[in-house]
Amino acid sequence: MGHNPPLPLQTDKLQPPTANPPHEGHPHLTTKAVRVRVVRVGAQTRPKAGWWRQALLTATTVAALTAAAHPQIPAPTPSTLPAPTAATLQSTYEANRENATHAADMAATHGDLHRAAADRTLATRNLLTFDGRGAGQAVEVLGDPTRADHIAVLVPGSDTTLDTYARFHRTAAALYQEAHRTNPRTAVIAWLGYKAPATISTTVTTTTRADEATPELRAFIAKLHRLTPTLTPTHISLLCHSYGSVVCARSAPTLPVDDMVLLGSPGTAADTVAGLHTPARVWAARGSRDWVAHVPHVRAGLLLATVGFGTDPVSRAFGARVFDAADADHSGYFTPGSVSLANLARITLGETSEVTRA
Repeated sequence: MGHNPPLPLQTDKLQPPTANPPHEGHPHLTTKAVRVRVVRVGAQTRPKAGWWRQALLTATTVAALTAAAHPQIPAPTPSTLPAPTAATLQSTYEANRENATHAADMAATHGDLHRAAADRTLATRNLLTFDGRGAGQAVEVLGDPTRADHIAVLVPGSDTTLDTYARFHRTAAALYQEAHRTNPRTAVIAWLGYKAPATISTTVTTTTRADEATPELRAFIAKLHRLTPTLTPTHISLLCHSYGSVVCARSAPTLPVDDMVLLGSPGTAADTVAGLHTPARVWAARGSRDWVAHVPHVRAGLLLATVGFGTDPVSRAFGARVFDAADADHSGYFTPGSVSLANLARITLGETSEVTRA
C-alpha cells in the first residue's frame, strides 16, 4: 500500500451563488454586481437576452483584478521524468517530493507563505507529477496502483489550484478510506493535471480549458494502464466534479475507463450519453442542496465562443445512470458517512448493482 494513513476529514461548505463565489464550483457568473434574469419557456429555463454581455464584462473585470492581486509565484521547472513503472514508482515519488520542497523554499523566499505551506505538505505525499509554477499542478496517489484491482481517478472543478489543494486532497482521502474498508487493493488518484478555470471568469463558461486538458488526461490514463497489474485488468473509474465533468466529457472518446461519474455537473457540451462516444458506463448525480440545479442548461454561440454546456446530465433526456446523492451540496459529494460517498465507493469497486438509484 502507499504512504497515506487515515486522515481527519472536513467538509467545505459552499454558499449558494447569490452569496460569495463557491469553491471548486460551477461556471456561475451571478454576483452581487450582476443578477442573471431568466425566463421559462415550456420546461426549459433560459437566461434573458443580453444577460451574458453584462456577466462577461463583470467576470473579465474580476478576473483581471484577481490576476493583479496574485503575482506569479516562482517555482522550479519540473524535471523530465520517464513514465513510471512498478520498478521506478518510488523514485518518481522522490523526484517530485524534491521538486515540491524546492518550490516551497522559493515561495517562502518570494514571501508567499501560504503557497510555501501547501508545497511543503505536498512534499510529504506520493506524487506522480508536480509543477509549482503559477496556479500549479499535482497528481497525488493514495494506495498502490501497481497492485490495485480498482482505481478511481478524481478530476476537480474550477478554482482548484495548489493554494486550494487541501480540500481536493480531502475528497480523495475520503473516497480512499471508504473504498479501502471493503477492498484494500484499491487506489485513488487526485488528478490536478490541468489549469482549472476560476469560478468567476469567462473561461469557466466554455470548453476551452477542458479541451486543453483533454490530451493530458488521455495521456495520463494511458500511462496509468501501463502502471497497473498485467495479469488481470484493473477496473478504472473516472470521478468528475463540476467543471471537471466537462474535462472528462471532452476526453471521453477513446478513453479506456470502465465508469465515468458526473457530479454536480453543469453539463458536458454533449446532448446525450451517446454523444460522449464512450464505452464506459456513465453515471450522474446531483444533491438536493447543490446550487448547480438553478443554473440554466443552455448552450449558445456568441461572437467568439460557444457558451454553456447544454443538457442537464441528471435529466432523463441525457440518459446517464442517475444515482442517489441525497441532500449533498456542491462540495458535499465526498462527505464521510454520506449516501453519495457510499455510492461513489460502490462504483469505484465495480459493485454497480449495489448503487442506489435516484
